[in-house]
Amino acid sequence: MFPLPAHRRTSCLSRRGECRGTTGSEGSALWFRLGGVPVPVERMRRWRVPGPRLLMLVVGLGAAAGSEPGLVTCGSVVKLLNVRHNVRLHSHDVRYGSGSGQQSVTGVSAVDDSNSYWRVRGKTSTVCERGTPVKCGQSIRLTHINTGRNLHSHHFTSPLSGNQEVSAFGEDGEGDYLDDWTVLCSGTYWVQDGEVRFKHSSTDMLLSVTGEQYGRPIHGQKEVHGMSYSNQNNNWKVMEGIFMKPSELLKTDSYHAEL
Repeated sequence: MFPLPAHRRTSCLSRRGECRGTTGSEGSALWFRLGGVPVPVERMRRWRVPGPRLLMLVVGLGAAAGSEPGLVTCGSVVKLLNVRHNVRLHSHDVRYGSGSGQQSVTGVSAVDDSNSYWRVRGKTSTVCERGTPVKCGQSIRLTHINTGRNLHSHHFTSPLSGNQEVSAFGEDGEGDYLDDWTVLCSGTYWVQDGEVRFKHSSTDMLLSVTGEQYGRPIHGQKEVHGMSYSNQNNNWKVMEGIFMKPSELLKTDSYHAEL
């Protein structure tokens, strides 16, 4: 069952990306990513916390990365940075005034906004076990932590640039097949330090930012939309995050590759 959105349960994402850390299970170490730098949660026990949100999320998610973080895995909670425009993928309970009227998705420059956290999940109607590394070319969903809606796109026009609208859709993590995005990257797996693109699985549009800014009530936030061609506007990179421990499947794949 998909966990309740953070605003409907005891949650744990700090607005400053700080926490009192704990290990998810005996012998496992949890890594939290701050501004692109991986920090063991054990070290963060010494830090003061503005609130209890991150700790409870860690407990709810379970054990995470072991000796060294490196792969993005299912169940991980991340912030995604658009490399060209230096804004993080963001959503909030503000709906578009045109197009679909669904929950808006934007890019924000603030590093410490908890509305920029997304959970990595398997594509619609599938389950991707927590800790399973995401492969390049794999279809996934990105579920907004604070509202429980999925990153979504469809044949509506975006309000500022006239490209394809990107919204957040669904309830408690369940929407429809238009929530699926294909991870485009080089190599075998999506790595935390690598740049990736997200291609909408149904329309082939690439998740992009080109710099158009909104006015009130979300003044200064940038439009996120879908574009049909690849360029620097659709490059994304994982920044802050909580990463689930890679499963034994990866070790098994490596073993078979050597045989």
